[in-house]
Formats: sequence, structure tokens, C-alpha cells
Amino acid sequence: MTILLARSAGFCFGVKRATRMAFEAADSHDGICSLGPIIHSPQLVEKLEEKGVVVVHAVKDIPEGAVIIRSHGVTSGELKEINARDLEVVDATCPFVKSAQDYAALLSREGYGVVLVGEREHPEVQGILSYAASGDVFVVAAPDEAEAIPRRKRLGLIAQTTQSFETLRQVADICLKKCQELRIFNTICDATSVRQEEAREIARKSDLVLVIGGFNSANTTRLAQICTEIQPRTHHIETAEQLRAEWFQSVVTVGITAGASTPRWLIDEVIHRVRNISN
Repeated sequence: MTILLARSAGFCFGVKRATRMAFEAADSHDGICSLGPIIHSPQLVEKLEEKGVVVVHAVKDIPEGAVIIRSHGVTSGELKEINARDLEVVDATCPFVKSAQDYAALLSREGYGVVLVGEREHPEVQGILSYAASGDVFVVAAPDEAEAIPRRKRLGLIAQTTQSFETLRQVADICLKKCQELRIFNTICDATSVRQEEAREIARKSDLVLVIGGFNSANTTRLAQICTEIQPRTHHIETAEQLRAEWFQSVVTVGITAGASTPRWLIDEVIHRVRNISN
């Protein structure tokens, strides 16, 4: 079998930065925790736990000392609680996420109704929402949900950094009909757009597609959805152990891509297993 590996598969800039900061913090502290998993890769989070990085899910559960803020960021309320406790902070928030938070605060402060394209329960979205708390905020995961936004004079549009540009564009078209003034900040990370286009290209050329990454990873799940639309024989997996030999019957070309929080060693293990199955 021929294997086509996406050029940008695996860690993006923000995840590389967060991971490096987390491992450096683990080496320089006797005990440290992260508020939520540092990235959406259970396997990497487990390696950090082996280094002494404990995951907690509420500020009240942080012991005295130091805390790592995950790549997805935290809410403004959580940040205030952390600062009030005078904890040492290792801020691994992705700069692109931080930018989206800043735009949300700006639009809200200037009186725009804020439309956020994203998944409401995702920690990144929860964080961004908290910075736009002073005005009307509408979270939409798909264009049809934007139809429910009430008409108003001014709307501001931003997006979860891992959203698809096409979804943002479609929501923008709907918002134009809902207001007199629409202000748009394209907060989608360039790495996301590149990954999604590569995924489409690989899916068109492959008899089977493997998308590697955490099942809790929004950007990996989106890659799997994109590939499935083009190549129904697409499988979202976290590890090589989840591969099944029967998937590869009559397969000549295997396409492989991976989410932005997928470590390279997991990708290499999948490639190795696919080659073994081929042989």
C-alpha cells in the first residue's frame, strides 16, 4: 500500500509552544498542575502526569504554588480567581486564542452584538465568551443556527480558532442580512485552514483515510468530518492499537492526517502499524 501523509499533520505552533512550556515547567517545579488538560491529546497528558503535572478542573482545586494555563485558555473569571490567589502562572494560552479573546472584549466594549462561530461547550469557546460578557453574545455552530439571531444595528463576528473558513463565510452572509453594520475579525488559525485543505486533497486521492487525534479534539473531529464527506472509508483513531486489518481490504492508497494536538510519535506508530498490515 502507498501511504500519503499530510505535510502539516500533527502539532501546530500553539500546541508546540504549550507542550514545550508544560514540560519545561514540570522540570523546574517539584509539583505543578494544569487547569484542564494542556492540549486535547490524552496520550500526551498522560506523559505530563508522569512528569508530575496534575490536571485539575477548578481553580479551588489548585494547590498553592504554580499552575499551567492550557493552550485553549481559561475564562476571565478563572483568571481573576488565579490572580487573587497570587499563584505562579505559566500561561500557555495559544496566541491565536488570546487574540480571539481580545477581539471579543473589543466588540462587546464597543456595543456590538457578538456572534461567535464555534461549539458552545468547547473550553476555548467558553473562554472567549467570558471576555464578551458585557453585551449580547450569540454562539452558532452552523449557518442554520445563525438564522435565529435577532436583527440589530451592529453585529461583530469572530470564530473559534479551529472552525472552517467556509462555515465562517456562510454565517457572515446570514449576519449581513441581520444588521446595518457587520464587523468581522477572522480569528481562524492559518494552520487550521491549511490542515483542512490538505485533508480534502488527501481524501480525494485515497482509498482509505486515517485521521489521528484525541476523540475530545474539535479540530481532529472536524478533519474526520471533512474526509468522510469525500471518502466514506475514513476512520478517526487515537492510537495505532485501534487499527483493524479488515479496514484495509482492497486498499491501494492510505491517506493519513492528524489533528493539531497529535504528537509525532503517535503518527509514526500508526504509519508503522499500517506498513506491518500491508506486509
